[in-house]
Amino acid sequence: MTQIHPNAVVDGAAQLGQDVEIGPFCVVGPHVTIGDGARLMSHVVLDGHTTIGPDCRLFPFASIGTQTQDLKFKGGVTYVEIGAKTTLREYVTVNAGTEEGEVTRVGSECHVMAYCHVAHDCYVDSHTQIGRYVQLAGHVLVEDGAVLDAFSGCHHFVTVGHYARIGARTPVRRDVPPFTLFASEDYDRVSPAVQGLHE
Repeated sequence: MTQIHPNAVVDGAAQLGQDVEIGPFCVVGPHVTIGDGARLMSHVVLDGHTTIGPDCRLFPFASIGTQTQDLKFKGGVTYVEIGAKTTLREYVTVNAGTEEGEVTRVGSECHVMAYCHVAHDCYVDSHTQIGRYVQLAGHVLVEDGAVLDAFSGCHHFVTVGHYARIGARTPVRRDVPPFTLFASEDYDRVSPAVQGLHE
């Protein structure tokens, strides 16, 4: 049975699946679809034309589906899609696409940790792990199974290949091939606590 906290604001046009839980002070817009068994802990904002897959977990202050920050945005309908069984931790932001009909996607069974940003028109494939404070600029492709360690970031239009791993505090300015470790020169000098933030 779907449960909506009395202090949540859920538009009557939003489409909610079965057994959805929406916690206090969440805001859900009219063009949002939430799949079966999804849970919004508290203070989550879902806006725009956004689809949340079944069994997702969204933690406090996540902001999903809001307008792109791309200054080229001229209006129109753009989308965000979050796959099944994906976890978005505290303060994660996922912005909608820029041009009419464009989509920002995060796949299924992903784990996106606190304070991450997924910008307009990104595609994060399934089974990816994204550590704390990772920042993805627009049009980034993160392929299946990749791991991005804490405080790393990707420039516009780069691809992180299948099962590649980006080291902590590493800027990614070019494509990273599949099955590779890509880390900045001072990665070994990063404290073990920072290296382990993705865990």
